[in-house]
Amino acid sequence: MSDRSPNLAKVPVTIVTGFLGAGKTTLISHLIRNAGGRRLAVVVNEFGTLGIDGDILKGCAIPDCPAENVVELANGCICCTVADDFIPTVETLLALDPRPDHILIETSGLALPKPLLKAFDWPAIRSRITVDGVIALADAEAVAAGRFAPDVAALDAQRAADPSVDHETPLSEVFEDQLACADLVLLTKVDLAGPEGVAKARAVIAAESARPLPVIDLTDGIIDPRVILGLNAAAEDDIASRPSHHDGEDDHEHDDFDSVVVALGEIADPAELAAKIEALARSADILRVKGYAAVTGKPMRMLVQAVGARVRTQYDRPWRADEPRRTQLVVIAEHDRIDEARIKAALDA
Repeated sequence: MSDRSPNLAKVPVTIVTGFLGAGKTTLISHLIRNAGGRRLAVVVNEFGTLGIDGDILKGCAIPDCPAENVVELANGCICCTVADDFIPTVETLLALDPRPDHILIETSGLALPKPLLKAFDWPAIRSRITVDGVIALADAEAVAAGRFAPDVAALDAQRAADPSVDHETPLSEVFEDQLACADLVLLTKVDLAGPEGVAKARAVIAAESARPLPVIDLTDGIIDPRVILGLNAAAEDDIASRPSHHDGEDDHEHDDFDSVVVALGEIADPAELAAKIEALARSADILRVKGYAAVTGKPMRMLVQAVGARVRTQYDRPWRADEPRRTQLVVIAEHDRIDEARIKAALDA
């Protein structure tokens, strides 16, 4: 007898959430390549107007997860546009022949997961899919450093001076809400954090979690899929036990964050571009930079990924004959920190 679910059974969905640059795309790429015979489909929700993560994942396509099974929802939060984007996307995936055995949803690093959980109760899909589990990725180095609070000293001083101020900074709220919704936490980039950093990050997660959560160390997104797929959490039926800072609100805002797309021509020196990104992150509190660069004399496209001042580059594939050789970067920061002219000047200097 086949171990595949009967056609009338609910399709399990794993929601992969986590802070900016925590490694969500790397994890999903690994799951695609190690699906264990499962037919996978992937929904990628980007923040910004360039579909970087979706393009990366489509490049991982294999027979169990062909490129047409990777759907990207760019420039709009799926939990804010349920009727317009999320429901039709899920219905399209469920109509595929063969139907996916499992759906992975990569949320934007800025997304609050609880509104997305509530979307699974929509009549059009609630009898057809179930949330198998919510996986929260946390960057060990960033968590240990408290980087989700941009200026901890100023925040503490304000609290001390005014007892009525009890709200967290936006980044801290996002982090705590993601933990509160999670069934499992993957602590990423443990090799960069070192043993002390990992221990500190685990302590922070334990202190901020609404309930005890299993925490697993992860390097380069490598994990046995059996550990995180097949949790059978039915999280959509367990929303009450997953508290949020935003409970009681009709919706949530992404006005705390903003993004700028910087378009450049070919670059001569990748190291110089990385240095500019690093300097910009330090001087302008930039959270995340990602995109592609065309390097003079190089036939391959260079992928650029930066979390704060930590910049990584790699050549991912040759430029296609039908696409222009150009450099495009998405820069993300808190709304009040975005200065488009300054950002473009710094990167185009």
